[in-house]
Amino acid sequence: MGKIIVAGLGPGGIDHLPTGTYRILKDKPKLYLRTAKHPITEDFIKEKIQFESFDYLYEQCETFEEVYQSIVEVLLEKAEREKEIVYGVPGHPMVAEKTVEMLLNNKNSSITVEILPAVSCLEAVYAALKIDPTHGLTVVDCLELIDRKIDPSLPLLCVQLYNRRIASDVKLRLIEDYPEEHVIKVVHNAGIAGKERIDKIPLYELDRLRDIDHLTSLYVPALDDDHSSKNLNTSFEGLVEILARLRGPDGCPWDKQQTHESLKRYLIEETYEVIEAIEENDVNKLKEELGDLLLQIVFHARVAEEQGKFNIFEVIEEIKEKLIRRHPHVFGNQVVKDASEVNINWEKIKRKEKRDGPFLDVPRSLPALLRAEKIQKKAAEVGFDWPDIKGVWDKIDEELGELKSAVSMGSFEQQVSELGDLLFSVVNLSRFLKIDPEEALSRTINKFIKRFNYVEKRLKEEGKKPEGTSLEKMDELWDESKKKI
Repeated sequence: MGKIIVAGLGPGGIDHLPTGTYRILKDKPKLYLRTAKHPITEDFIKEKIQFESFDYLYEQCETFEEVYQSIVEVLLEKAEREKEIVYGVPGHPMVAEKTVEMLLNNKNSSITVEILPAVSCLEAVYAALKIDPTHGLTVVDCLELIDRKIDPSLPLLCVQLYNRRIASDVKLRLIEDYPEEHVIKVVHNAGIAGKERIDKIPLYELDRLRDIDHLTSLYVPALDDDHSSKNLNTSFEGLVEILARLRGPDGCPWDKQQTHESLKRYLIEETYEVIEAIEENDVNKLKEELGDLLLQIVFHARVAEEQGKFNIFEVIEEIKEKLIRRHPHVFGNQVVKDASEVNINWEKIKRKEKRDGPFLDVPRSLPALLRAEKIQKKAAEVGFDWPDIKGVWDKIDEELGELKSAVSMGSFEQQVSELGDLLFSVVNLSRFLKIDPEEALSRTINKFIKRFNYVEKRLKEEGKKPEGTSLEKMDELWDESKKKI
């Protein structure tokens, strides 16, 4: 059994240190500090409080993550050996202290962690800036800013700027949401008497400051309404906000009239336009069409949000959870051999999630070829399938014979039924051949269009039109086109 007492050291000198914490530090033979680069260490020396810092790890390790992991490993080892140790961190242990978070999440049940609170760097910065965070404020560690969503309508406080390299990364991230000339405040040595200073500079100058260190924080005032509207196009949230405005009281009459039903056709159209851009291998067109498709998804989510059903962020959260749930070989401990095994597991998990629904639960609105293929795959999963491709060929011959018979002697309804049976059998053949029937038919259609366009072009060169040309002549040009296309 071992114990780690994590003591907050406050933002400045020993005057910020709680009395109880001071007594514990005086009683202990040694104190372990995340860093000795803190104003209080001068007081520790005067008070003869022995300490050992982990600053050497900042020199040895390549990343902050490696530094923090190494510190935690050393602390756990020392706690096991010494039974009880004290670990001092700047400010409050629960504010922007990754090592404390890692200690609390440690799975070693033999080590307990006790937290001794203190004034954090935040209180000192609030006092320096003379701001009340309850009026609205986003607080983030500079090292975690890159992956964070930012709401420019709220003030932003970034703590632990550390150095100019991090300042450069922070600047580049902020420029995605703020104008380069937006005036920011850089707070140095908050809470330290005689050293506290605030620089007001435009955002683009942030990484040009030379005295950035571990006691530097950054305050970014909120954008006014004018700037916010100009900045709407810089993020996904901006797109969501644009839709909200278009559907709002002062929005667009057409957008406000749309419903899930009225938008269906546009969703289908945009999907096919994306597919067309992919088939044409046109990257710029694909980028544009993906944007149009994304708009439809956000549009539908906005309509649902207005009805009190769900919003776009719930949509995103649900698909995130589904992807994690259906990829246990990535986010869990399951082992798979190849992509086919992934597909099998995916369908098993999907069936378990929808165990109350019918087995052949395939959307009726899918294109007929795609729906047929999906139904056949599902039936094959439970063994309802031909043992080999010979049975498929025989079935096609059988259905072709029945279609010929229906055409000769049957009713129109019989002909429709038998043609459907034949098409269904051909889709089954494509499945055995591992060919996408939709893709195969689409290629043939495109090929036919290109060849017919060739015939039309050749006729035009001769001053003719298709409607006034004999079938023999068009067949001749068609054969010619087959050699070229």
